[in-house]
Amino acid sequence: MTDTGSAPLPAADRPGTTALLRDALLAASFTADGLLDLLGAPAYAALARSETVPALRATRGDTPLEALVRLFLLQQPVPSARLAGVLPVDDAVDAGWLTRVGDDEVAATVDVRPYGGPDGEDWFIVSDLGCAVGGAGGIGQRAENVVLGVGGASTTLAGITVRTPVGSALDLGTGSGIQALHAAQHATRVTATDLNPRALDITALTLALSGAPAADLREGSLFEPVREDETFDLIVSNPPFVISPGARLTYRDGGMSGDDLCRTLVQQAGDRLNEGGFAQFLANWQHVEGEDWQERLRSWVPRGCDAWIVQREVQDVTQYAELWLRDAGDHREDPAEYQARYDAWLDEFEARKVKGIGFGWITLRRTAAAEPSVVVEEWPHAVEQPLGDAIRAHFERVAHLREHDDAALLEGHFRLAAEVVQEQVGLPGAEDPEHVVLRQHRGMCRATKVDTIGAGFAGVCDGTLSAGRILDAIAQLVGEDPVALRDRTPAQIRLLVEQGFLEPVGEPVA
Repeated sequence: MTDTGSAPLPAADRPGTTALLRDALLAASFTADGLLDLLGAPAYAALARSETVPALRATRGDTPLEALVRLFLLQQPVPSARLAGVLPVDDAVDAGWLTRVGDDEVAATVDVRPYGGPDGEDWFIVSDLGCAVGGAGGIGQRAENVVLGVGGASTTLAGITVRTPVGSALDLGTGSGIQALHAAQHATRVTATDLNPRALDITALTLALSGAPAADLREGSLFEPVREDETFDLIVSNPPFVISPGARLTYRDGGMSGDDLCRTLVQQAGDRLNEGGFAQFLANWQHVEGEDWQERLRSWVPRGCDAWIVQREVQDVTQYAELWLRDAGDHREDPAEYQARYDAWLDEFEARKVKGIGFGWITLRRTAAAEPSVVVEEWPHAVEQPLGDAIRAHFERVAHLREHDDAALLEGHFRLAAEVVQEQVGLPGAEDPEHVVLRQHRGMCRATKVDTIGAGFAGVCDGTLSAGRILDAIAQLVGEDPVALRDRTPAQIRLLVEQGFLEPVGEPVA
C-alpha cells in the first residue's frame, strides 16, 4: 500500500481557498444526504465496508456530484475539464488540495468525506488517502503517522458526549478532528491535542473545510500539552486504546503496558475538570484472572469525581488479537509473519494473565460531594444514540438521590419518563401477574422488574403528588399499612430514579 502518512498536506492557512472549496462542494450537493441520494443505500453502505465497485458503477455519469465522489471518495483521477465550473481547480492545486496527474487530470491529496452534523450541518472530515472509513482503501494504512477518518468508535463517542454550552473543551488525541468539530458547536474555546503533528494539521483542515472556528492545536501525549493551571468544562478522548505488544501504529496502539494508557488518562482527568465538568472516553480494559474487572475500573476513578462506566463488549484474547491484526492488514501479508505477530499478542496476554478485553464508555463528572457515586455496569444491549442528554440526566439523578434521604425522597415529586411501557406476564385470568416489567424505548433502553406496588406507583407519577401521598393512596387501595409501605418502598423508588424510569421534578406551585 502507498505510504501517504508523510505526503504533503493542503495548506490550512489558505482560508480563501478553503471557503471557495467548501462553497463548491455544497453547491454540487457533495453532502451526506446528497451521497445517499446519488448512490442509493446499498452502494452507500458498501463504501462503509471499503467496497467501491457499487459506487464506481453509480458514478459513471457526467454530473458534478459524480465527479466529486470519484475524486474525493474513490480517489480516482478526474479530467480537469470535467471539474471546470465545479471546483476552483487552480486555487485547489495551489493550496494543495489537488495535484495534477499527467497533462489533463487532477487527483485529491486527501480523503474528504461528507459528514452530517447533529442539527443538519454539512461538515467534511479530512483524512489521509485511503484512510477514510467509507473511502476507497479502507483502514489498512500502516504508516506510523497516518491519520484515519471517522469510524464507529468516533461516532459512538460523539453520540455519548454531553452537549451543553460550555466555556472550554479539550479533545485529547484529536486525530481527524471530529470531536473538536462537534465541540466547536457548543464550546467557546476548543483545545485539541495529538502526539502526531500530522493529525493536528488534518484537524485544522477538517475544521476549516466544515466552516467551524479554529481550535487551539497542541502537540504532545495525553495531558502533556496542557498547562498545569488549565482546567476545562469538557474533556473528550477516543485514545489509542488498543492493548497490544509495542506501539506499532500510533493511531490505535497505546504504547504502554496493558491498559495503562486508558487508566492514566482517566486518573489524570479529574484534576483537569472544572466543578460540574464532564470527561468522556472510550477505552479498553483487561479482564485479569482472579481479579474483579469492575473493581479494576473503580480503582481508575479519580478522587472528587462521580463516574459511570459502561462495558459494552468483551472479547476473548484470540478474538481481540485477530480483530486488530486484521485492522492492520497483517492477514494479507506473509503467513509466517502474521503467525509470529499473533503469537506475540498471545504471549503478552498470557504473561499478564489476561483472559479477555472489555470495551466501553467512561464518563466522569467533577463533584464537591463528600461521597462520589461510582457506577460500573455491563450493558451489551441496544441503546438509542445520541445518548448525551441521557448521560447528563443520569448524573443529575445521581446528585438528586445523594442529596435526599428517604424522608426527603418521600416528600419529592416524580414524573414517569417518556416512552416507558409496562409489560405483564402471568396466567390468563389470574388476579395478579407473575411479574411486571417496565421497559424504556429511549436512551439506554433498560428493562427492570417491579412488584405491583412499584408498577402502580410509577404509573401514577405525573409530578403533581408527592411520593408519600401516592404511597398512602396505594396503601388504602390495597389495604396495607401506610407506614410499612413508606418504610419499604424508597429503595425501589431509588432504583427507578437511578435507572431513569422516574424523573425528579420540582413541587408544583399552588
